Amino acid sequence: MLPIRPLIIGATMAAAVTVPLSLPVQAAQLAPVPTLTGVRVAHHPGFDRLVFEFRGRLPHTVQTRYVNRVVDQATGRTVGLVGDALLRVRFEEASTATGPARTTYPLPGVIQVASATPYNSELTYGVGLSRQAPFRVYKLTRPSRVVVDITTPYRTVPVRDHFLNTANYNAGRQPYTTAVQRPVISPATAYGALQRLFAGPTPAEQAQGLSFVSSNATGFSKLTVKRGVARVYLTGRLTSAGSTFTIADEIKPTLKQFPSIRYVKIYDARGHTQQPYGPSDSVPRSLEP
Repeated sequence: MLPIRPLIIGATMAAAVTVPLSLPVQAAQLAPVPTLTGVRVAHHPGFDRLVFEFRGRLPHTVQTRYVNRVVDQATGRTVGLVGDALLRVRFEEASTATGPARTTYPLPGVIQVASATPYNSELTYGVGLSRQAPFRVYKLTRPSRVVVDITTPYRTVPVRDHFLNTANYNAGRQPYTTAVQRPVISPATAYGALQRLFAGPTPAEQAQGLSFVSSNATGFSKLTVKRGVARVYLTGRLTSAGSTFTIADEIKPTLKQFPSIRYVKIYDARGHTQQPYGPSDSVPRSLEP
């Protein structure tokens, strides 16, 4: 078990927080195992709040720390998350009433929250953040809750991300994309918009028929903007799968909202695009229908 550390993480950022919750160990072992019933995330002035609500008592221990990757202990695989910083929250001696899920949020700090497969009475959650920042962990009762407050000590500006509007596309009605608003950290606004695009739509936006067409892209390794041309280097085995609509149709309007970008050239994982030079958009052959 990690050593007990203060609940409030200072600006120097301690490596981890382990919070033993108040029920004595012997009593906790006799009580029913707490069951996670919901996860909520919301923004408040100066911080994003992440709330884990449990039925019954609180878990005996919660470990919270920044990590390079979040691992699903049951499979050994990495839990996919979008974010420049990854916060792992792990509960010991707990169960869940919900299955593995990944949810996107339009918040200044929290981009995504994803759960790993429950393993040996432990629950693991990963939080993808726009930037590593100080956080605070504490408990509440009636009902039982574990709260993680993540500070947002930076300036954000609103940008637009374009997702496929499935109703319009199926009806052959233009435009095929719909723009949604996201907060990103200034001045890297184009980078932030592209990062949020890969996080996909929120549950509410999905209910409205919006979806992210990835074309098998797993992310992007680099974005450069020079002389009005944005160059996006995608990762993964790109394919159009024969569709006339690909990830390129989401990336181009998302980046062209910025006055400094007139053309968008998209590269595959091998660094190839069809028209690398000249005043034009370009995609790799793998994104052609």
